Amino acid sequence: MEASDDTEEPPLPLALARFQVSEEFGFLLPDPLTELPAPYSPWMDIAHELPQLIMSHRLRSRVHQMPQLSTQHLRGREQLHLAHLALSFITMGYIWQEGEEGTVQVLPRNLAVPYWEVSQALGLPPILSHADFVLANWRRKDPRGPLEIENLDTIITLPGGESLRGFILVTLLVEKAAVPGIKAISQALGAVLQGDGDTLHRALEELAGAIGAMSTALRRMHDYVDPEVFYSMIRIFLSGWKDNPAMPHGLVYEGVSPEPLAFSGGSAAQSTVLHAFDELLGICHRQDTAAFLHRMRDYMPPPHRAFVERIRGAASLKQHVLCSGDARLRLAFNRCVSALTDFRSYHITIVTKYIATAAAKARARRAEPGASAGPSAGKAPSALEDKGTGGSHIFTFLKSIRDTTREGMISA
Repeated sequence: MEASDDTEEPPLPLALARFQVSEEFGFLLPDPLTELPAPYSPWMDIAHELPQLIMSHRLRSRVHQMPQLSTQHLRGREQLHLAHLALSFITMGYIWQEGEEGTVQVLPRNLAVPYWEVSQALGLPPILSHADFVLANWRRKDPRGPLEIENLDTIITLPGGESLRGFILVTLLVEKAAVPGIKAISQALGAVLQGDGDTLHRALEELAGAIGAMSTALRRMHDYVDPEVFYSMIRIFLSGWKDNPAMPHGLVYEGVSPEPLAFSGGSAAQSTVLHAFDELLGICHRQDTAAFLHRMRDYMPPPHRAFVERIRGAASLKQHVLCSGDARLRLAFNRCVSALTDFRSYHITIVTKYIATAAAKARARRAEPGASAGPSAGKAPSALEDKGTGGSHIFTFLKSIRDTTREGMISA
């Protein structure tokens, strides 16, 4: 909103709405659409049947029968996001229907061409990312009810039942918990520009509280997600075709490019929240880790990516706190860094349970006499045992970003 006269306060350096960031929902798409116009029912009909079609090995044949639809009748960001969500889930099911041993090398034209066009319109890659899987994949059961897990459901799902629903919705609640912290970024940068120590202190306290609330939300993963179901059934459908031994040559998008294209799978590193907090707090990650994180920004909606870049280009909060000599600001700043370090430590705990421990159990099962050797959508994948679905060496990566976060503390 533009100022109408000289008596109004100058605008903050980050007007959230300009970056498609919501005061109420943060980076979540506010109240996403759940249905597309009638001409797109062939997509939505398949999308709503995905778990059954995949587990009965019928999805690929259904996709081959699907008409190639024009994307020109899609109107507005909400319809484009729902189309991208549906086509992303269909694509992941199509690729991984037979497990990592039965992948395909070509995405058929009737799926690849509209998927590419919708992706181009949104500035998103043609693969399932955090922006689809979590940010645009939620609805309230009671439209007037609260944004609590009991009143939430996904719009589109994949094999994994209640554990998949829990994984998506707990991640959504982590995003929701971050909202006061996202608003605090704008307040903090405005306070730095204006030299307003009291407002800056309040913003930093708000940020530390929001990061703590994110950790509390993340702990609910234990209540809603079964580690064995996550590892053996859900995880493969989040896997991409870049840095993945199961698809070393990438994927040909028929009608788009004769050469295979490679894209990373879904990753928590694609969430804009932690990138924004890192930039605000001046956290400097090591070169290889920073390079992976920077590449993950290509999987964010472009306005969210621009939000992170704007924070990066703003006056240094850390330098301001250092130069102020204000012990109260230094303590508040360090509380934010400490909370972010704790969040990342807890994320390692979650990953240990849901990937490392689950992988060890899967290896033990494979070693048992009479273990099934045939390809199956429910067979635990082995290609990414030491990697995240985004392609990073997961524990090296997570411990590195946790340690460099801790190093961001201001010493007394």
